[in-house]
Amino acid sequence: MQNRVQKALDYVRSRSAGIPEAAVVLGSGLGAFADALEDRTVIPYGDIPGWPASTAPGHAGRLVFGKIAQKYVAVMQGRVHYYEGYSMEDVVFPVRVFASLGVKTYVATNAVGAVDHALSPGDVVLLYDHINWMGANPLRGPDTPEWNPRFPDMTRAYDRKLIEAAERAAEKEGILVRRGVYMAFSGPSFETPAEIRMARLLGATVVGMSTVPEVITANAMGMRVCGISCVANHGAGMTENTLTGKEVLEEMAKASGRLIRLLTRFFGEME
Repeated sequence: MQNRVQKALDYVRSRSAGIPEAAVVLGSGLGAFADALEDRTVIPYGDIPGWPASTAPGHAGRLVFGKIAQKYVAVMQGRVHYYEGYSMEDVVFPVRVFASLGVKTYVATNAVGAVDHALSPGDVVLLYDHINWMGANPLRGPDTPEWNPRFPDMTRAYDRKLIEAAERAAEKEGILVRRGVYMAFSGPSFETPAEIRMARLLGATVVGMSTVPEVITANAMGMRVCGISCVANHGAGMTENTLTGKEVLEEMAKASGRLIRLLTRFFGEME
């Protein structure tokens, strides 16, 4: 894996104008943020040695370098998921490349289902903790310092200063946000009503099928993390509606303008 990461790193470094201040992964339907970057360099995932190809709807599969709020950033238009059949090594491969490049901040966005009855589609949740219910951990394997360390602390997996920066950004943009806990399921089936009730009892605010492996790996490799979730639907059983992937993309399309404003202001607030 380290040799594979090195090959991707060499290619990415050759296309980058420097070390980005942050790497951002855009969740389902949020790819438009990358179009707001200035001085863009666009790289299809297929051009990067070893980089896994995204097959999920709403994930364009491109790495974009550029500037936003006077900060140079790397933006992933789409991620790969465990449910696509990829290994955990593949899922967190981009995170390892960014960390090896010297990127210090990882911003994970995603579309989620609401567990809390107070949430509605379009609401924004800033993550401050998570529950890994995927049945796998991306750090499983040899204990390799600086690469795959055993027993990294996850007490503050989501950086408190970055949460505060996102809250300041939201206030200035007039966007209501709240803090929450993300519970990750493996997918690709949506959760059952019983699983949503369980998630609520365990303290989850939202549920999804991504992000947590990336966050674990980013923390283990010394990156600070910010997680921003957009509610696409209520969890199973909370309404009479049938859940569909199409609904997720439609709701994210409605919310994309607001989230672009939030992310842009966030990078202006980030220290």
